[in-house]
Amino acid sequence: MILGIEASNIRSGGGTTHLKELLWTYDPDLYEFKKVVVWASTSTLKLLPDADWLEKRTHSFLEKSIFFRIFWQRFILDKEIKNAKIDVLFVPGGMYYSKFRPVITMSRNMLPFEEKERNRYGFSYMKFRLTLLEKKQGKAFTDANGLIFLTQYAKTAVQARLKKKVKNSTVIAHGISSSFSKAPRPQKAISEYNEKHPYEILYVSIINVYKHQKSLVPAVVRLRNEGYPVVLKLVGPNYPPEMKLLNAVLQQQDPQGKVVQLHGSVSHAGVEQTYHNADLFVFASSCENLPNILVEAMASGLPIASSNKGPMPEVLQDGGLYFDPENEEEIYQVLKKMLDDKELREKLAARSYELSTSYSWRTCANQTIEYLNSFVKKK
Repeated sequence: MILGIEASNIRSGGGTTHLKELLWTYDPDLYEFKKVVVWASTSTLKLLPDADWLEKRTHSFLEKSIFFRIFWQRFILDKEIKNAKIDVLFVPGGMYYSKFRPVITMSRNMLPFEEKERNRYGFSYMKFRLTLLEKKQGKAFTDANGLIFLTQYAKTAVQARLKKKVKNSTVIAHGISSSFSKAPRPQKAISEYNEKHPYEILYVSIINVYKHQKSLVPAVVRLRNEGYPVVLKLVGPNYPPEMKLLNAVLQQQDPQGKVVQLHGSVSHAGVEQTYHNADLFVFASSCENLPNILVEAMASGLPIASSNKGPMPEVLQDGGLYFDPENEEEIYQVLKKMLDDKELREKLAARSYELSTSYSWRTCANQTIEYLNSFVKKK
């Protein structure tokens, strides 16, 4: 049996990590697929292992824009599939136009399926794009023979928006790199910190409308004004319109830049060290599928204050304290409670670290291949 993976839309970030980990873990002796054929861009293929059972294929259209990749899927892919004698096709990018069956795809992005979150973009190209994605991905999901969700929350929320019933679905969480793992360290009383050696609150995420940095900043500045020696480190790229609004908040709340530190994007190795240097992690997003950043913070042994929206309570469970990410007062109260109680911080860090151990790439890879393998018998 031969497994085909159409990865033309897997080009960076979590998508490439998932594909890479899936294939580096794969053992053809354990499954009915004795050969795997992957179609992707050259840069993506370079991340994959060189093995006798893995055939890497590309096309000039896969190096170009989304319009060329759609043309590839519509008019070229089926011929490639026939030539490669594929038995089951996996499309982790979520959208496809191939007529081949059986095909299994994956739901990775919640923004198209949560109208409230989509509406935060107002009248904009981004909102138009997300609305179109809901229609295109929704059709792909209901046409597919199988669909992989990353959380139970995503499965419930997405299916509620679809006009037709999904034929077959499962929940398989992504993993995280073991390099993030660091056992929780003993917590210190907040009185042991000072302005020269402040208590570092970390938030790793893109600055965007649904990440709510604008609500977090006033809460942390208020704590600093009340005598808590805290700083807030914001790490990640930004969506320019939201960055403009955040800069206005910073100018009002922290004009001298004593409390909030903006660090932009950092490398994979750099973000690991950033987690390991922090004292507390805060996650204020209101829209996620599976929040890998949150799991990374859990694995890094940090006490965590988290948004109570989306799948965050499903992932973090009783390993953190929760707040409404649009309520500055709630954020302030949760952070204050954690700062005042080092035993609570130690308890939460230990529990979230324990929960993080279930997010393994090997487990993800095994469950994914087993699910794909099940369609061999259904074919």
